[in-house]
Amino acid sequence: MAKPYSTSHIGFVSSGFTDMRLSGAVKEQLVDMLVAEIDRMVPSMEEATLTATPDKKTLDDTKRTRLNYNRTRELMIERLNNLESVGSEAVQAGIEHLETYLKKILHAAESVATKDRVNTIKPRHLSAVATFQEAPEEGERHVEIEEDVLEGQVSGSALTPAMIRKMAKSFARMPVTDSAIEELIDWYYEVVDETGQNIREHAQLGSNPANFIDALDKMKELMMLGWIRRMLVRAAADAEERGYKRIDVEQLINLDPFE
Repeated sequence: MAKPYSTSHIGFVSSGFTDMRLSGAVKEQLVDMLVAEIDRMVPSMEEATLTATPDKKTLDDTKRTRLNYNRTRELMIERLNNLESVGSEAVQAGIEHLETYLKKILHAAESVATKDRVNTIKPRHLSAVATFQEAPEEGERHVEIEEDVLEGQVSGSALTPAMIRKMAKSFARMPVTDSAIEELIDWYYEVVDETGQNIREHAQLGSNPANFIDALDKMKELMMLGWIRRMLVRAAADAEERGYKRIDVEQLINLDPFE
């Protein structure tokens, strides 16, 4: 049996994603959640490998795109059904996926902990954001936690081309042209302005309107990163359908920025 990750190792990896301390119970839960994610991830990668290359014997990253390398590899091998081994690229892809998954969990839990006015992520914070399974007619569908804030983004900082390139790589799995980035930034601030105007015109203000509006503005800043991610993903889907290898203005002009 492949050993799961140690709680101390998960604590060390997590320290790169959050400044908050993690309780021992949270570290144990994160280990279980990551191993469960491997349960979901490996069969999908295995199916994609065999679909791409039916006679393949080694699990591969069909998209060609860190946790402990050997431990992750052992855990993945243990979950193979039809392949014999796991290739190096598949391990790297698996590690990237798991670290992204971990960041999503921790960012969401950190947000809950902050609202709870504590500086330690506790089991109840994980419970509030834990992923869950649904069972549609054709099998279970995993519902992932949405990441509202890109790693390294500070609330209130300007949106930069470098940030959009990073988001395109992380979420759309496709590069983006400079002209498309310029168009997206223009749209971004247009949506920000209109959203702010709508808040001021239609919100039911309480006893302190200034604080209420300021809070909504901050919430809006976070939500806009999710908007950019969705725009990039939709544009990438259009580009892929047309056989293109990158996102250009042509993919953006068919999208409704206010949808």
